Amino acid sequence: MPLADATLSVALLGPTNTGKTHRAVERMLEHTSGMIGLPLRLLAREVYDRVSARIGEERVALVTGEEKRVPRRPDYWVCTTEAMPLAREVDFVAVDEIQLATHDERGHVFTDRLLHARGRRESWFLGSGAMRHMVERLVPAARHEEHPRLSRLSYAGTSKLSRLPPRSALVAFSIPELYRLAAKLRAFRGGAAVVLGALSPRARNAQVAMFQAGEVDYLVATDAIGMGLNLDVTHVAFASLRKFDGRGERSLSDGELAQIAGRAGRYLRDGTFGTVAPLELGRETAQHIEQHRFELVRRVRYRNADLDYSSAATLLASLEAPPPASHLMAVPAAVDHAALRTLLADSEIAALAKRGPGLELLWQVCQIPDFRKILFEVHVELLRDVYLRLVRGPLPDDYVAALLAEFEDERGDVDTLLSRTTRLRTWAYVAHRSDWMKRPEHWRERIAALEDRLSDALHRSLVETFVERKGKPRRSSSSSAPADGRGVSRPNAHPLAALERFREPATPARPREELFAELADAPHSRFELDDRGEISAEGVALAVLRGGPSLTLPEVRLYDLALPAGIQSRLQRRLLAFARDSVGRLLEPFAPLRASEHAPLRAIAHQLERGLGSALTRELASSLRTLTPDDHALLDALGVRLGSLGVFVPALLSQRAVTRRALFVRTHHPELRLPPLMRPNQRRDGLAPSVWLALGYVVVSDVALRIDLAERAAHALAAGRPEPEAMRPLGLPRRSAQRLVAALRGEASAATL
Repeated sequence: MPLADATLSVALLGPTNTGKTHRAVERMLEHTSGMIGLPLRLLAREVYDRVSARIGEERVALVTGEEKRVPRRPDYWVCTTEAMPLAREVDFVAVDEIQLATHDERGHVFTDRLLHARGRRESWFLGSGAMRHMVERLVPAARHEEHPRLSRLSYAGTSKLSRLPPRSALVAFSIPELYRLAAKLRAFRGGAAVVLGALSPRARNAQVAMFQAGEVDYLVATDAIGMGLNLDVTHVAFASLRKFDGRGERSLSDGELAQIAGRAGRYLRDGTFGTVAPLELGRETAQHIEQHRFELVRRVRYRNADLDYSSAATLLASLEAPPPASHLMAVPAAVDHAALRTLLADSEIAALAKRGPGLELLWQVCQIPDFRKILFEVHVELLRDVYLRLVRGPLPDDYVAALLAEFEDERGDVDTLLSRTTRLRTWAYVAHRSDWMKRPEHWRERIAALEDRLSDALHRSLVETFVERKGKPRRSSSSSAPADGRGVSRPNAHPLAALERFREPATPARPREELFAELADAPHSRFELDDRGEISAEGVALAVLRGGPSLTLPEVRLYDLALPAGIQSRLQRRLLAFARDSVGRLLEPFAPLRASEHAPLRAIAHQLERGLGSALTRELASSLRTLTPDDHALLDALGVRLGSLGVFVPALLSQRAVTRRALFVRTHHPELRLPPLMRPNQRRDGLAPSVWLALGYVVVSDVALRIDLAERAAHALAAGRPEPEAMRPLGLPRRSAQRLVAALRGEASAATL
């Protein structure tokens, strides 16, 4: 049963706010490739946004049932647990919230990942301490690690709704109850942000950003906040201790309550939890949550994944095969399994799904999630219609277009828009099956645009319904800076520049908030980066680059756009990802080296990244000596040149590339005055060799020489050509050229030792 672990496996178990997910993401980024499975689409999107803002979107893939962003050569994969592409080998794999292996509907997926998800070098499993016993059974070779909670969590008892402290999250387990509480908080305290699992990432991010920015002091949420979503919450108040789980209403376990209560007091700030009067929490339960003591999980859900499609009967039998061990429990009545049984009882379906591909397609259709959570019969009727169309081929364009027409309507109250958004998720899932539509890419883009528009409408409706607006958004203290013709404040602008906007003809303009909200989720093709480091879109200056942790990780300073804090924070994150992708696009020629299994090639990629396309041979000597003929062939195919002085990429020495390299150097070192570009030689002028290298030069004695020309000269000298002829490409005066010959030969010979 358990997979034999040839590589390191780590079980990182413990209470909330111990930094488990953060540690796993950091560890993943220490490897050259990795994958992390997360329990919610919202959480996957949050981690994806964080990682892509840090290293650029060109290196990170996002894969969920309804959303896929896969660049050409991703190094890292951020996924929902069900959507993890396990056939793709990566160095590091992590699975988060593994205690969900007990979940009646989804648990078998988490159990399967515990049994089979492995990285080539390292695998991490994260979750509640209650899973220790099960991890010992399913991953016996795992090394167990525990970390204390970073802040204290205390029980604060019962309080009235009108007396909840600011920065509180109020938790309910039904949408009508959630709406009722949000309406009351509007009356008592001016309003609340709303978070529930059915929200799209865009709508959820807009609501959370509003809370995080202090535009509202309260958050009303379902248990969707319990799965690792990082919020600035001081107190969690339960409005209910029971929930409907798909089959009936039940009480939440102490562990489930702790998962939600643990959202209070993030990082080093202490937090509290309690209930809303008249509801009370049992003393023993409160103590268990405070002390993080819960009953160990002894059994998890399991479903056979080795399915037999030779007939309908054998498929059902393989799905219902009994678990092979006593600590594994069969899945009770999953929706996909129940839908399969129901559809196979339909004579028309049964005739088409007797065996093989037809039967396998039916099972795939049955796995379309029931996002709408309405009557089972209605969901099955939808599956029936989709299957009957798919057996004839991909869904035709006119059918898809007609289906999507209803989602053009952005009118309606919160319930109407939420229902419309959840129905659209079904078609997003279908569109991400590449063989189910004739033009899947077209329809994915269309559905994504519709989801964005509905999400924005839903966010506006939630704000109008549950937030009491007391005035226009406050401008920051820096808003006195001069503005451009669109009202965007830009540092160091001329004092009279703002008057220019009165000279422009009056033209109808989109509402500012609508434009910037759209840009906060726009593709990178909408943005431009000029040679001064300014980022703009549609003629509007948005931000400017500033120094970050390294040359390849610039930061972004947003101009004063006079936006609500929620939109501003989303736009800041989008522009940061764009800025770092701009570096990634520059270094694209040698990007495949990062994912190589051969350590010397990864070392070359690392040094080339540090030098924006140039590296010193002497710093890579040990790696270069161990290169194989295949390695040399790959480097040659990628245009990487190995010389006696330097390793460099000629494509990154063009005028355009060097201009962009100079921008990133200037951003990271604003105190430096850079020389004119592209000259064959430069006076060293006090710049560090690493700065010259990033500009495409190698320092020899007191002169900086363009790396390709210096390499050509060194090669000519080594070939025995006359010194004046060999040194001519460097454009040096005769006396300087003669003086540098010995130094150039010395550098070349030292690099080869």
